[in-house]
Amino acid sequence: MPTDCISYQTSGYFSTLMQDYLNQKSNLTPLYNHFPVIENFEKQIFEKKKNYNSNSRATLVSALKQQYKTSSTSPLTLQNIEALSTENTFTITTGHQLNLFSGPLYFLYKIISTINLTNELKTKHPEYNFVPIYWMATEDHDFDEINYFNFKGKKFRWNTDSTGPVGRLSTEGLEEFFEIFALELGHTTNANKLKTLFQEAYLQHPNLADATRHLANTLFGEYGLVIIDADNKELKKCFAPYIKEELTQQTAHTAVTETIQKLSNYNIQVNPREINLFFIENTIRERIIFENNKYIVNNTTITFTEKEIVDLVNSNPEKFSPNVIMRPLYQEVILPNLCYIGGGGEIAYWLELKSFFDEVKITFPMLLVRNSALVATKKQVSKIDKLELSWSDLFSKQTVLENKLTQKLSSFSIDLTPQKEQLQKQFKDLFEIAQQTDPSFAGAVKAQEIKQIKGLENLEKRLLKAQKRKLKDQLERATNLQNELFPNKSLQERQNNFSEFYLETGIDLIPIMMKQLKPLEQNFEVILF
Repeated sequence: MPTDCISYQTSGYFSTLMQDYLNQKSNLTPLYNHFPVIENFEKQIFEKKKNYNSNSRATLVSALKQQYKTSSTSPLTLQNIEALSTENTFTITTGHQLNLFSGPLYFLYKIISTINLTNELKTKHPEYNFVPIYWMATEDHDFDEINYFNFKGKKFRWNTDSTGPVGRLSTEGLEEFFEIFALELGHTTNANKLKTLFQEAYLQHPNLADATRHLANTLFGEYGLVIIDADNKELKKCFAPYIKEELTQQTAHTAVTETIQKLSNYNIQVNPREINLFFIENTIRERIIFENNKYIVNNTTITFTEKEIVDLVNSNPEKFSPNVIMRPLYQEVILPNLCYIGGGGEIAYWLELKSFFDEVKITFPMLLVRNSALVATKKQVSKIDKLELSWSDLFSKQTVLENKLTQKLSSFSIDLTPQKEQLQKQFKDLFEIAQQTDPSFAGAVKAQEIKQIKGLENLEKRLLKAQKRKLKDQLERATNLQNELFPNKSLQERQNNFSEFYLETGIDLIPIMMKQLKPLEQNFEVILF
């Protein structure tokens, strides 16, 4: 079977907005800078070089060195951190929440896309350095989105309280979670390796940010991945001018609202607030609201005058956290970044931000949809071949798959389209006769045509249903296979955790994926193991 199974646009899993973006529809051209093809990166390098504040490099490198102080860091990662201090070094960035034990598979695909793109760019432009960045979403506070992962069809959830930024959340209490998960893993060699990985990440680090850094570093450190926690006072100082502008001018709300009006034909991913910032402390991350000439921290008694809040930005910028609208700007201010890699939903909200970036005079990055893949065993592929199914069949809705396979396996045609066309031709002739005799008969002829066509359609449905009963065993084999590859009738990458595949085979999928996934191509790949 071919390795690339189906294009993103025809997979049925991408929104109309993403399909139009991938097809480079002209109505979306004003909403991004350069489309992500290899030839366009030189233009992006030139623009970012001209626009990026080189003073930020020293702050960035210093912050990264501090964050990696207690980590076991690969030589390539250390080399990449040092390289960021030089003006010929640029980054490719992906971001992700701090999902427990990495969460679903697409966490891996995001980072692999990022690393592979830096390698491809280095080959094309050897005079520059390209560093892969994983931006940890440490300031998020929606703990319910990240406190679980799926394993063998079961949901393993960490039940604890979290009210502030998730990166600061203590890992205390995960021992009980680990004991339950360890029982499910069993006692094989592969299981013991997974247990060690979980223990070293989550039971030997004080908070969720440090635990996630350790996990990502263990999985990807040898490839030079640099992991950044932007919940950092020194990095926020670089962003302070934009925090103050957001508080006093509210530029984002005006610019993004205008862009959303241009996207009226699509589903809108996010809507801006008048102030797109949070106030954060260890147990607080609450919206900042401007009312009655006061800045109010939502759900608290904390208030500021304009002078007080501007003074606080100057003295303690770490107390301000960007929301989904401002976070991309923060990233592009502190990183010498060329391209952001994300899922379809992320790229959709980035498309809302171009005019905002233009207003504040920061170069808008290229936007690349991350790789997607389907992990399949050779045994599963053998079944697909025997059933003579295509990847297009497997990506279709289950009823469509069943109907198509029934048609294919039947010894006679269940499609009565030729009969319906013949009937329509006969009624066309009858209609002409009716017109020549008495035009009032036309209504009766039309009614009879509708009745006859409906009769054939009902007969077609009954034939299909009868054949499905007759071919029940073959259809069950096909639908069971589809359910294995698309658990819960969803993309595997949104459901399964990497540990499930490793436990079964002991095969590290990451090197296989690194070789096979091509970031600038727009196809789902099949990863065989």
